[in-house]
Amino acid sequence: MDRARTELLVVTLSRLLDGARTIAVGASSPIPGAAALLTRARSGGATRVLMLGSIKHNSFTDGGRELFDCAAQGRIDAFFLGGGQIDGAANINLVGLGDYPSLTHRFPGSFGSAYLYFLIPRVILFREEHSPRVLVPKVDFISAPGTSAPRIYRRGGPVALVTGRCVFEFSAGRFRLASTHPGEDAASVRAQTGFDYDVAGDVPQTPGPDEAERALLAGRVRDEIAETYPRFAAAWAAAA
Repeated sequence: MDRARTELLVVTLSRLLDGARTIAVGASSPIPGAAALLTRARSGGATRVLMLGSIKHNSFTDGGRELFDCAAQGRIDAFFLGGGQIDGAANINLVGLGDYPSLTHRFPGSFGSAYLYFLIPRVILFREEHSPRVLVPKVDFISAPGTSAPRIYRRGGPVALVTGRCVFEFSAGRFRLASTHPGEDAASVRAQTGFDYDVAGDVPQTPGPDEAERALLAGRVRDEIAETYPRFAAAWAAAA
């Protein structure tokens, strides 16, 4: 694990969560989970975190079903989604590769991604791998659509995509390159992205953590995420 890179991703995701009152985090999501915990720490406890798989940081007693109920009631402000494929319209594929149902590769499955994508106001897409095989012109299967027709009721949707190379903002059905991580630039991101997107002027570098955030990451946040993801926390602590 690269500590600087991990902490950059955590801080970047956390800043996209500013102002969210209740953040839900799905399973197998250590970096988004750490970002949610950092947001709560920076808010002085004003932010509520509901993390599947956690005991200390989760008031759900009925797992995913309760998450779905809370989303339908408008009680969750932000959530994270990823995909084996993500395209330029923010569609995600969690089913597999190939012509469905004759898939060549299977992914974990959609779970409630489409349902939550429609109901949670602020959805942040996150995928560490940034390559043409992941960020594709068009997903092989739409597990959850990034946009909907005007007459379709939808109060939720994507606001950004964070990868291991950059941050894209999403608006009006398209991504825009918002910043590139250290070691990347607009050209290197373009070379590794399969879908089209907008670039407006000079692209800034993604800002890293400040001193206060570094202290929280090295202390409280890393200690709290260890309850749910002990191996991740240990690797984080041991990383140079």
